[in-house]
Amino acid sequence: MLETFIIAFTTFFATIAPFDVAAVFAALTPNINVKSRYAIAVKGVIISGIILLLFAIFGNFVLNALGISLAALKIAGGILLLLIGIDMVFARSSGGTSATKEEVDEAITSQDISVFPLATPLIAGPGSMGAAILLMANAMDQLLQEIIIICSLLAVLIITLVLLLIATRLQQYIKLTGMNVISRIMGVLLSALAVQFMIDGIIQSGLI
Repeated sequence: MLETFIIAFTTFFATIAPFDVAAVFAALTPNINVKSRYAIAVKGVIISGIILLLFAIFGNFVLNALGISLAALKIAGGILLLLIGIDMVFARSSGGTSATKEEVDEAITSQDISVFPLATPLIAGPGSMGAAILLMANAMDQLLQEIIIICSLLAVLIITLVLLLIATRLQQYIKLTGMNVISRIMGVLLSALAVQFMIDGIIQSGLI
């Protein structure tokens, strides 16, 4: 069960990318007072948490309704996570784990960024949504594993909230180079997990 938690935690940590979210949050809220910034952070994490939990809990029902097999999901999810992992290794901005330049530009003119772009797509983005569905489907209706996966998601969200609350100070201490180092390490781990998902999916599909 520890292995399930580590895999889920690593996947969510890499796809949500709390340090990157905190860096963007600090850049978008330089002129907002501390109290308002805290309120935006809490609201954003709560909303994104609800979104990701909905994807985790009801994702399997949607897949079954669409006739998508677990093998197909593992291969497709593995490809998506691999692309995100590669971008992280090369410290490139990815629409799968962060807001695009256009989205950031739009957010700059907004007073409340808690829903957009903080909750989505910064925290609950395509990568983390896909990861939630993939991990829960991989649990194969084993309640204990599903609980562990949800707990790992909540743990990453709590870490994200803490980093958002100290975003300005964090950026001063870690700086861009430090964040890129962390991103690259998580990118390597995510890429390895993605390849494993694809291998499992190909084997499960009966192609080999």
